[in-house]
Amino acid sequence: MKSLSPTILLLSALMISSGSHSKDELPVLEGPYLGQTLPGLTAMPFAPGIVNTEEWGDVGGFSPDMNEFYVSRWRHTRDAPEPENAVYKREGDGWQRLAGSAETRRPFFAPDGNTLHFKAEYKERTADGWSKMKSLGSAFEDIPIMGLSASAKGTLVLDERSTNGNGIIRYSLLVDGKREEPKPFGKEINSGKWNAHPFIAPDESYILWDSERESGFGEGDLYISFRQPDGSWGEAINLGDKVNTRAQEGGPQVTPDGKHLFFNRMVPVANGDTGSQSDLFWIDAQIIEDLRPKQ
Repeated sequence: MKSLSPTILLLSALMISSGSHSKDELPVLEGPYLGQTLPGLTAMPFAPGIVNTEEWGDVGGFSPDMNEFYVSRWRHTRDAPEPENAVYKREGDGWQRLAGSAETRRPFFAPDGNTLHFKAEYKERTADGWSKMKSLGSAFEDIPIMGLSASAKGTLVLDERSTNGNGIIRYSLLVDGKREEPKPFGKEINSGKWNAHPFIAPDESYILWDSERESGFGEGDLYISFRQPDGSWGEAINLGDKVNTRAQEGGPQVTPDGKHLFFNRMVPVANGDTGSQSDLFWIDAQIIEDLRPKQ
């Protein structure tokens, strides 16, 4: 699989260290989504100059209550300065920026906000804060996980960092409180050159991921598979030219309120140098409903 730099390790997670943050005032950003104009059915960069930067590659996502937005960054050139990761926190109708260290990463929460995943490990919310780190089990530890997503009832979907270009996506069910070992999806999802960065809908009605296939638009496209009436997964559907381009798209995620699809796209480096960098884009999640098979 061709890597998106440390890109779209969207779901890699560490706890935010509150002691390393300082509070800064932002330009006036009022309303949800960091005060940004909604994109409609045309994909747009999310929060240029605030989330998307010229200096770094940028990824990010909202907390389950939509009151925090976590941004992770990395160098896309050797000459780039040390990345400045950040957390944006909603206070009233506005937003404030909590500056983070280079080690700060966007946490990945389960839909109910009570579990925080970090590859093969996780923490659970307790009355006193977060539990100690726990392991999902040896079967997960043996997989070089890049991205992981959870449904409302605890189903996990996860990928793997592949060295031979054929990464696959797996799932793990939670049955009677017990975590099952991860199993590969069928050919509906695991086809093409590689598959990575899965997102499962909280209600498990669809799965989003990125893949490189001969039928695609470019180096990597976003695909969706819908749950069928018999519980199986439908054939992969390319999200089309409203999202996918000749460039590489990846790391799909739907906002916790279900209204917008976020993803990353490799774009030309902003300073005019050769190469590309990863910017965060968003589009109305109606694009998903437009593709959903009519029952």
